Amino acid sequence: MLQLSRIQSVGEAIRDATVTFKSNEALIEAERHRENGRWTYAQLRSEAERFAALLQEQGLQPGDRCAIVMQNQSKWIFSGLGALWAGAALVPIDYKLTAREQLELLEHCKPRVLVTEYGEWTKLQREQQLQREQQRGAALERTLVLVTEAPEGAELGPARRWEQEPAGSFRYCERSREDVACIVYSSGTSGTPKGCMLTHGNYLAQAEILGNLYPLAEDERFFSVLPTNHAIDFMVGFIVPLLMGGGIVHQRTLRPQFLRATMKKYGITHIALVPSILKNLEKRIRERLDELPGWQRQLVDGLIRTNEIVTRKAPNHRLSSTLLRPIHESLGGKLKYIFAGGTFVDRKLAEFFYELGIPVVIGYGLTEASTVITVNDLKPFRSDTVGKAVQGVKVEIRNANEAGVGEVWVRGPTVMKGYLDAPELTEEAIVDGWLRTGDLGSLDISGHLRLMGRAKNMIVTEGGKNIYPEDIEAVFEGLPGIEEYCVFAADYIWPRGSMIGEQLLVVLRPEGDWPSDECLQELRTRNRRLPDFKRLSAFVVEREEFPATASLKVKRGELAERLRGKARDEAVRGLDEG
Repeated sequence: MLQLSRIQSVGEAIRDATVTFKSNEALIEAERHRENGRWTYAQLRSEAERFAALLQEQGLQPGDRCAIVMQNQSKWIFSGLGALWAGAALVPIDYKLTAREQLELLEHCKPRVLVTEYGEWTKLQREQQLQREQQRGAALERTLVLVTEAPEGAELGPARRWEQEPAGSFRYCERSREDVACIVYSSGTSGTPKGCMLTHGNYLAQAEILGNLYPLAEDERFFSVLPTNHAIDFMVGFIVPLLMGGGIVHQRTLRPQFLRATMKKYGITHIALVPSILKNLEKRIRERLDELPGWQRQLVDGLIRTNEIVTRKAPNHRLSSTLLRPIHESLGGKLKYIFAGGTFVDRKLAEFFYELGIPVVIGYGLTEASTVITVNDLKPFRSDTVGKAVQGVKVEIRNANEAGVGEVWVRGPTVMKGYLDAPELTEEAIVDGWLRTGDLGSLDISGHLRLMGRAKNMIVTEGGKNIYPEDIEAVFEGLPGIEEYCVFAADYIWPRGSMIGEQLLVVLRPEGDWPSDECLQELRTRNRRLPDFKRLSAFVVEREEFPATASLKVKRGELAERLRGKARDEAVRGLDEG
């Protein structure tokens, strides 16, 4: 069992593990069908110490920030661990964001060091030059940039090569449980960035909880598919496996055929997936089952029912993988757990995999609470809730209605220190030590939490993306014939009692009674330019002036309340409608 109460920092905990498990295999990096490398815990320690020495040689001081913009790969782990050992606070940034969005976050967190890949660096340089020409932005003016895998002779500008050898030796820097270990941006990148300051104590408490609930044996491997900057993967795909002496497998492509091949080749036992990837796996399994001759399908269906009966109280991987060997072999043969990352899992989807003997661990969490607040312990498996509060964490329902549904409030050792440079946002989010989640739910008699919707205007996509509608509004500025507009999560206005299938819509106040054809065409054109997960699904016409503050900001809550007086089916028009 993990016992981390006497450990002071994440870096210290993993440093101890690199000695305890020095001969174990720590990392494997794959790219399609090719393997790029393997590293033991001893080799991991050596690589991280080299990088830490490089940072210290360049003047990094304890408490300085080290931002990382990289795909999943070994150098992410070497860099993150080395930065922690040098006393830095990590700032993991999504490499899938645009260069402009990345620079906005970098300008907000002001890192002393940025670690990035050559391809990402070229994009950042182009965007930074554009900003200079427009006389705005200074995100990297005083930042040491270290670039990985740059071609020989490549022009790096002010950046340096990640691979260079330090002249001096490494000095381990101790940190305390109260120090900030990581600054994680929890949502959108426009408007006011929200950098959650998570301490070493937050992460150690969460790692101990999850490591003891779902341990990873020394001969087991976690497949790191979600980006390491993702809160779920940072915890269960980086910290926990290394603390327990297990292996981590990285792969730079998410195409399904390569996922399954890698799972089989490396005997993957644990993985974290977002529902969109889970649905893809479900579809392929169902297609294979539908292709079976009638008698074989009846046999498989009988085995599935048998497995469901014998594992009703708790999962039994050995039995399930024997009864349903062909299905398990299609996912590598050794898969024991799928952790649902970033958003909410459809009940039927979770039940499908559990019936096959591959439990989807359903939980609920926020970046502000170091990832996991409640989780299903699978004793027994329940798909109708997001589980009970994890050890040491308290969950309360505040301002409940007659049905017992109210806002979910959370307290415990995993709750963040606050938002970076945003005391007002912190005061709104944390009240007397309690974190206001902005989510609506109820607790049943056994303490299981059921989520019913959102009390805040935010959406979580099936791909695990958190989107604040305010982040999208700039795209629709200047729509012809529109006096005012405002983007909402539809379920914020008209709650359905579900967290699945959330959608975005725009409220329009036209100059006349109805938006012109030109306006709607322009709306559709701009909408198509957005990434899939940010696109609007519909629009609503509101002819009265929007409620506003003295500074002319829309009072979203009041506008939403006004719209609730209209029937959803009558008010909402799909973007393809006239």
